[in-house]
Amino acid sequence: MLNYLCRRAAESVIVLLIMSFLIYALIGLMPGDPIDLMVSSDPNLTTADAERLRSLYGLDRPIYERYGTWLSSAIQGDFGYSRTHAKPVMDILLPRLGNTVLLMGLSFILAVALAIPAGMLAAARPRSFIDHGMNFVAFAGISIPPFWLAILLIMLFAVSLGWFPAGGMAPAGSGLMTHLKHLALPVTAMTLFTVGGVIRFTRAATMEALRQDYVRTARAKGLSERQILLGHVLRNAMIPVVTILALNFGTLFSGALITETMFGYLGMGKTIYDSIMGNDFNLALVGLLFATLTTLVANLGADVTYSWLDPRISLS
Repeated sequence: MLNYLCRRAAESVIVLLIMSFLIYALIGLMPGDPIDLMVSSDPNLTTADAERLRSLYGLDRPIYERYGTWLSSAIQGDFGYSRTHAKPVMDILLPRLGNTVLLMGLSFILAVALAIPAGMLAAARPRSFIDHGMNFVAFAGISIPPFWLAILLIMLFAVSLGWFPAGGMAPAGSGLMTHLKHLALPVTAMTLFTVGGVIRFTRAATMEALRQDYVRTARAKGLSERQILLGHVLRNAMIPVVTILALNFGTLFSGALITETMFGYLGMGKTIYDSIMGNDFNLALVGLLFATLTTLVANLGADVTYSWLDPRISLS
């Protein structure tokens, strides 16, 4: 196990290095740069001033030299400053990373807690009213665009009923109930967006497991359907579902852009989007690397979970 983890850690470092260069290069190829924005906002700056500023900040050098300078500083823990916030990048990202982890964690736990039992129940009673109902919920969750779902939730629970705030963050120092009220709608939107796909995959994996010989043997021994589902089918059916959950975990981290924008939630998705639109290169680069790292960690967790679910799978 230790050798496997060390090997995966080395592979993750290589992936992060490659991704950091690609992201840096793509951001550098974007039209405009921070100096152009400074010139456009201050009519007193001349072309000579712009060239002097580009030379001062190293923007006139080849991209590989600029990347080498950034990488050298990043290895030492200096990820640069955010242009739009005038603060170190990590001072901006860490609080918003915490906001995203909270939002993502709650929605992910709720999606798993709802989708796996629902998918198994639908598979245990195929072509029944329950099965059709779960399929309807799954297809609705997959088909409804996230921005439209967010609008519907705001119109119903914030505008019409007035139960929850329409968006924004809870003020600093607020109580637990205030924080929960501000989280309720974005967590609900992300949960509904995730739960449909997990229900479908859980149902398909469970139905496949129910066709296996060991299930027929368990029934011949007189075990109840509940014992068969929980004791024999669940663990085997979870192997393909874990893959989907790992992919969803990474998607939730960086793909919550629409939800966070619609509800004005200051998380990683909205931060990455705002930094790209504002040519805040350092903030965008480090934010995207955080998203890459989260996906790598989620995939590693899925591989470790495989070996726990099925002892025949060896990580060595």
